[in-house]
Amino acid sequence: MSNWFAFDDGRSIGKISAEGGVILRDDEHPGGARIILKRGSGYISVSCNLYGWMDHTRFFGTVSDAQREYVEMKTALVSVLEVIGTKNLKEIKVWEALSEFVRRFP
Repeated sequence: MSNWFAFDDGRSIGKISAEGGVILRDDEHPGGARIILKRGSGYISVSCNLYGWMDHTRFFGTVSDAQREYVEMKTALVSVLEVIGTKNLKEIKVWEALSEFVRRFP
C-alpha cells in the first residue's frame, strides 16, 4: 500500500468535487488507480477509479465507516492492479477481479 500518494500533492483536499462534495481524502496509485473520500450535502462517499477499467462509488452513513472502508478498498485495489499488470494478461481475469471487488465492496 506504500505506493499510494496524495493526488496532486494534496492540493485537492478541501476542494469541491465534480459531484459537489468536499474532498476529505484523495490518493492515487502509479499503477493506475485513484480513490477519493467525499462529504456532500446528505452523503459521505468513497469513489474509486481503475483507469480504463472501472469507476465505483459507495455511500456511507458516517465518516468513520467511510474512512475504514477507504483503507480496505485501497488494499483491494492494489490486488486488482496486480492482475491488470500481469504479463500475458487475459482480460477475463481482470473482469473476474473487478467483479470480486464490487461484490466485496457493494
